[in-house]
Amino acid sequence: MSLFAQGHTACAGCGMPIAVKLVLEGSGENSIVVSPTGCLEVTSTRYPQSAWGVPWIHSLFENAAAVASGIETALKVKGKKVNVLVIGGDGATVDIGVRALSGMFERGHNVTYICYDNEAYMNTGVQRSGSTPYGASATTSPAGKLSFGEDRPKKDIPAIAAAHGIPYVATASVGYPKDIVKKVKKAQEIVGPKYIQILTPCPTGWRFDGSKTIKLAKLAVETALFPVYEIENGEITKVKKIKERKPVEEYLKLQGRFKHLFKKNKDRIEVIQKMADSNAEKFGLDG
Repeated sequence: MSLFAQGHTACAGCGMPIAVKLVLEGSGENSIVVSPTGCLEVTSTRYPQSAWGVPWIHSLFENAAAVASGIETALKVKGKKVNVLVIGGDGATVDIGVRALSGMFERGHNVTYICYDNEAYMNTGVQRSGSTPYGASATTSPAGKLSFGEDRPKKDIPAIAAAHGIPYVATASVGYPKDIVKKVKKAQEIVGPKYIQILTPCPTGWRFDGSKTIKLAKLAVETALFPVYEIENGEITKVKKIKERKPVEEYLKLQGRFKHLFKKNKDRIEVIQKMADSNAEKFGLDG
């Protein structure tokens, strides 16, 4: 039986519930989940119903990591071994909650923090977040006569997490389900703070047909725009190689949020391609 039940109210084709289901498959029944405000909270816990098959706690946008730290400490005092997780979106992770997340890392709490990365504040109207990719059009970084969309690169939270000296950092994509389950299981075997960022395409915010969620989740990896890797104790230990890397255009053209780049901003596509090339070189993805 799935620990994340059918009947949630997420949009058709949403990558987020796919990720949550896989995370709980890896973590198991002996888990407690903390979630900040966001799409996951509002679609999985509409009173009087809940999609959760494990204990679940809603926190504020900014303090999920702090709440999880308190739970982990209390369980330790009581001598109980339970997997404590945070599952939150990129807005609550890379922006609003980054201070509490940093504190959790510094204090060394045995918590696995999962960021479902849909690259914007989707629940409140597709506003840009620190995880919104360069060139994407969001409601607070719109494409128009005076703008080509988001003008800042995606914030590298996995690198920030690794810089804290935590034992395990990983990235994953819902395009590769077994990889998510494997990494979550591995994280639960490691004592200390763990961070996993999972790319979860959003049909509403990215503006694509919900049937293409998995295709886009794979293309993000196959173009090297979203590298999939593991960092253990500060060292990159494993990367997902790309046999035949695809041009970024194949990924961008399927999403309405990048539509404008193919009209008057084609030079920005070249910039995005260089970003992908840089990722491939940095992580040794080609091969």
